[in-house]
Amino acid sequence: MRYKISEYAKIKKVQYRTVWNWVKAGKVKSERTETGGVIIVDDGDGVMSKTLVAIYCRVSSSENKSNLDSQADRLISYANARGYQVAKVIKEVGSGVNDNRPKLVALLKDPSLNLIIVEHKDRLTRFGFNYLETLLDMQNRKIEVVNQVDSPRDDLMADFTAIITSFCARLYGLRCTKRKTKQLIKSLEQDQTHV
Repeated sequence: MRYKISEYAKIKKVQYRTVWNWVKAGKVKSERTETGGVIIVDDGDGVMSKTLVAIYCRVSSSENKSNLDSQADRLISYANARGYQVAKVIKEVGSGVNDNRPKLVALLKDPSLNLIIVEHKDRLTRFGFNYLETLLDMQNRKIEVVNQVDSPRDDLMADFTAIITSFCARLYGLRCTKRKTKQLIKSLEQDQTHV
């Protein structure tokens, strides 16, 4: 279909200037009218229709849930400014060290999504980012990180903190499990003596 820039901007929920920038960058097909005044945008074959984008947002704990919405808003604005068509917005609560996040696993299995956008690498995963990037690249899919870490030292410290936090949580969890097991055994022993 053909639209005026202003109509197209309303459909895509972006500003007029953003669509104008897409036209200048060749991200959408366009042509001038016979009078030469108005540019018409053809959404049929444009780059926007070929690149299906998933936005992935993650926070570590439920306490930070409000940050999920603000992360999503920032990434949607970023995708619109880049001329991407956002197909899915995934929000998940879980540790970046946890490799069993159901929403992320489903996202990685969905071959229809060409591009996954994350705010920082660690929102996707604390470790193994390059492995994910390589495997997706083999499927002609990409990961786009909006904010790259400026300092390798900061990145290393964040990873170190994540490891310590994860191990402390696991250790605490093991202690809880050990206590629960002891309580269960004690309860069973008491039940045996009453029989």
